[in-house]
Amino acid sequence: MPLYNTLTVSASTKAFLWQVTESESELSKGISLTPHCEKRMEGMKSELHRRAFLSIRHLMAQAGHVDQDLYYDEAGKPHLKNGSKISITHSHHFTGIIVSSDKEVGIDIEMQREKILRIAHKFTPIEEYSTIANTDALIRKLTIVWGAKEALYKIYPEPGLSFLHHINVKDFSFEDDRTTAGILYKGVESFYMIEFLEFEGFTCVYAIKS
Repeated sequence: MPLYNTLTVSASTKAFLWQVTESESELSKGISLTPHCEKRMEGMKSELHRRAFLSIRHLMAQAGHVDQDLYYDEAGKPHLKNGSKISITHSHHFTGIIVSSDKEVGIDIEMQREKILRIAHKFTPIEEYSTIANTDALIRKLTIVWGAKEALYKIYPEPGLSFLHHINVKDFSFEDDRTTAGILYKGVESFYMIEFLEFEGFTCVYAIKS
């Protein structure tokens, strides 16, 4: 089973990444889904989505949980019945989860693509990136910022929350592998630690509430 990476964030928080290479039948072995999740999976037309869905259950097993431990609230945010916090992501053939016993967490995986250059103005003040002359570096940086904001939205899924106007990711260098971020929405401010890693043309970003 290709567990791709295990990241120990702290004594109470771990992230797990999976590279989806197995067939759907292979990934089904040893996995028991709730009726709700069986129905969700049956509704997935893409085989890759079904394989990703199953691989996430294997990641949950790495964290000591089964599908029956998981439930979703009205906003679609996943929770664990024992009170631990969980966030889930998938992009193409990579999936990931982050689990914490005591802190709100969010995770996102994104493929690094030129498309992000066309949509960047929708989620970040693009003028702040004018000093980055290298296109590849700009794609990498924007992907990290987008991933950070996606991870933060998974922690704070408020209707009307704007990536551009309400979420601020502090500037960072690639070498640091981390930064900080803040959300200011309806007069309430909250702060987060952001960490990121890049691999095989993908970017994984996770957020932990400070």
